[in-house]
Amino acid sequence: MVRENEIRRNEVAVTPPAPTDAGLVYIGRIETPWTSKLLAPRQGRPDGPICRIEIFEPWTPALDGIERFERLEVLYWLHLSRRDLVRQSPANDGSTHGTFALRSPVRPNPIGTSIATLVAREGSTLLVRGLDCLDGTPLIDLKPDRSLFKPIAPEQPGDLETQA
Repeated sequence: MVRENEIRRNEVAVTPPAPTDAGLVYIGRIETPWTSKLLAPRQGRPDGPICRIEIFEPWTPALDGIERFERLEVLYWLHLSRRDLVRQSPANDGSTHGTFALRSPVRPNPIGTSIATLVAREGSTLLVRGLDCLDGTPLIDLKPDRSLFKPIAPEQPGDLETQA
């Protein structure tokens, strides 16, 4: 079950250090149908509702050529997520796992990622499917899905050898 901010049995919270400025800039805003963590899906779906990604100026020229790609990697800031749990109980059964072993939105730096299907571009706005974030979520970055690219590193000795 999705939750707001409670601490479940056996979860561990810490007092995080004071934030420092990493120079992060929000490049846009995401519009989705979900206004509550209790209503948002746990993972985006390729057949999910159409969502809008609005790119702010001066970043709109960075969209040039984006239409060539079917899938986009969307990185966003989970601005309503708590940031203090180091052990979490996602099943709410008392068993816990380390935060870095989970895909939970509760993270020290709550960066969310989704692979979204590009439906259309309307000027500085992209219409996509496959997101799972809340309406108004700040956009950090946008890239073509890395699985669409082949590695460019030169072949190394032993790359094609099989293990015995």
